[in-house]
Amino acid sequence: MKGLSSKEIEVVSYLELNEMFFFTRENISKFFKSENEMNVYIHRLRKKGRIIKLNRMKYYLIPVRAYKGYRTEHPFIIIDEIFNGKDYFIGGMAAAHYWGFINQIPTAIEVYCTKKQGKKEIFNFTIIFKRVRKLHGSVIEEIKGHLFFIASREKVRKWLKSKQVMKGKSF
Repeated sequence: MKGLSSKEIEVVSYLELNEMFFFTRENISKFFKSENEMNVYIHRLRKKGRIIKLNRMKYYLIPVRAYKGYRTEHPFIIIDEIFNGKDYFIGGMAAAHYWGFINQIPTAIEVYCTKKQGKKEIFNFTIIFKRVRKLHGSVIEEIKGHLFFIASREKVRKWLKSKQVMKGKSF
């Protein structure tokens, strides 16, 4: 791995060998003498494009075997990891595509949650966080062995009808 120090290689190797592509600071703290040293190495790895920060405590490791530095994990899995598996659901066009109502693959994914709002670019897709007071109408689904929350088929059908996305088509 060109451009990485021996300690960075040690940390990245440990994470890859244990297949810990999503990791927290606690997972790698044993490699460092202090929290300040860990902060420095995390900053360096982020700057070199080896890890991506998902939330305050969680990071995503881009593995060595990745093509041109990118390994695209399924967007729904990344979203679930950002929210630590709670207080969100995926809606909008991404949910419509998941349930088979539309064929076009959306590049932006709407996520309804209770705490976040705004946009975040990860890999080649945009996550749009929409804050709501109550989360209802979602179901748990599984993709690649990972559970995530998505708007129910009925909720997406009603949403599409209200938006008149598919004019002249019945759901």
